[in-house]
Amino acid sequence: MKASEFDKTFTGKKPEKLWGAPAIARALGVSEDTVRAWAKAGIAPIYMPKARTYFALRSELEGWVKGR
Repeated sequence: MKASEFDKTFTGKKPEKLWGAPAIARALGVSEDTVRAWAKAGIAPIYMPKARTYFALRSELEGWVKGR
C-alpha cells in the first residue's frame, strides 16, 4: 500500500481499534489471508489474544505503513 492510499484510508473519525481480520484487511487494502499471514509471522502490528479474534490499533498500523 502506498502512503497516499493509506492516508485516504486513515482519515476522518474512525474507531481506533479494528476487530477481526476482515476489518483490518479493509483498512489496509489487503486480503484477510494476508492479515492472518502477517499476524502469524509478526510482520505487522496485528494481534490475536486468547479470544482468537484478530485486532489492531489504527495508530500502530499507521506508523507501521508509513515506516515501511
